[in-house]
Amino acid sequence: MTTYNKPLPIIDDDNREFWDSCKRHEMRLQQCSDCGYWRYYPSPVCHSCGSFSHKWNTVSGKATLYTFSTVYRPPSQAFADDIPYVYAVVELEEGPMMPTNTVGIPPDDVRIGMPLVVTYDDVTPEVTLPKFRPA
Repeated sequence: MTTYNKPLPIIDDDNREFWDSCKRHEMRLQQCSDCGYWRYYPSPVCHSCGSFSHKWNTVSGKATLYTFSTVYRPPSQAFADDIPYVYAVVELEEGPMMPTNTVGIPPDDVRIGMPLVVTYDDVTPEVTLPKFRPA
């Protein structure tokens, strides 16, 4: 197995359910039990109303490309073989914005507003990263 040399998320009590769900190839996000606000990045407090009450719910995995940048200079040597790649922000169907990468499409074909769907990249036995491909 090849060693994964890129940064990995720090998994803690607040975000563990998100990362565990990605490992199962599904995506679960926190939803405020008081106001219904979907939140990403996971947090102990609602970003909308300040409530500490939430539940974890499965989301559709559907998204729209909100913005992106094509990366031509690697931020570190670990990314050198990926150049060029697309760093994107997607808007999930449920509302939250999420930073990610697009896959399965040449960088020159990526367009703001395009429909995307989540796919999962099992980068280590412990971590699976959600990425997005054309729907």
